[in-house]
Amino acid sequence: MDSKRVVSIIGTGSYVPEKVLTNQDLAEMVETTDEWIHSRTGMRERHIAADGQATSDLGAAAAEKAIADAGISVDEIDLIIVATLSPDMFFPSTACFVQDKIGAKNAFCYDLGAACSGFLYALETAKNQIAAGAVKTALVIGSEKMSTFIDWEDRSTCILFGDGAGAAVLQAGGEGRGVMDAVMGSDGSLADLLWTPGGGSRNPISREMIDQKQHFLKMQGREVFKHAVVRMGDTVLQALEKNGVSSDDIKCFIPHQANVRIIDSIAKRLGVVGRMYTNVEKYANTSSAALAIALDEAVKDGAIVKGDLVVLTVFGGGFTWGANVLEWNK
Repeated sequence: MDSKRVVSIIGTGSYVPEKVLTNQDLAEMVETTDEWIHSRTGMRERHIAADGQATSDLGAAAAEKAIADAGISVDEIDLIIVATLSPDMFFPSTACFVQDKIGAKNAFCYDLGAACSGFLYALETAKNQIAAGAVKTALVIGSEKMSTFIDWEDRSTCILFGDGAGAAVLQAGGEGRGVMDAVMGSDGSLADLLWTPGGGSRNPISREMIDQKQHFLKMQGREVFKHAVVRMGDTVLQALEKNGVSSDDIKCFIPHQANVRIIDSIAKRLGVVGRMYTNVEKYANTSSAALAIALDEAVKDGAIVKGDLVVLTVFGGGFTWGANVLEWNK
């Protein structure tokens, strides 16, 4: 890769709401137990946004931390991409609301929808725009208020999700290879295994739609599990090959934080047990925010240091999936 086209992450940040919902709290809401949830998912608790907090509020809080970590002025940001499946509203974009909250008056803004894969998709989009010379500095955010469209009477889904946001600032330049090439894929024929079927143009908002709870997330968990393990595992191997590195070269693997059993299955398949970074116990699945929060915490915890090679991998509704490799140079 031409050194002039290296794109690096120069700052990260994350934010989770103050309210914590434990497994024991959930046991008082639906028929479940802490042991049942933890043994099947690895989750102990999740954070839930306040009634007045929107997805843009969470994203703006994470963005401000990432900007401070990058040591830049908010006026330097040319582009803001918010990956989310829980936008403030249909339009304007959540990215525009974030722009206003943080005062990034020089940025153009848009949202990106790829469900739980959104943050990696947004990273790749921003990287390519920077590499092409279209922008110099980009702010990429994964932000979700999942609690707004979870059926809290459905044990199969309400235990799995939480709210939060993570962000990264990207810029041209830096040592090493920076954000390397990604491998991504989708399969729309499997959309009905993980979706929210109501509320859009196909099934508009109506009293009947709401009475049928079609505005809540629906998931066929076992099928999603099988596809996630295969797709993330395959895509990691493809990304390693594409970038000319081996799994032995990788210091840290950061997967989508959906379920510890999925993560463990991928680690065993790839032979990288002990190198998978996880924080699903604390936050549950925060969809597009999960990878962003985990990346920020891995950096802050010292699990990633300058010169390390890192793999990010995701899987989400659509289906969507992907993986890329970073040479950490901050």
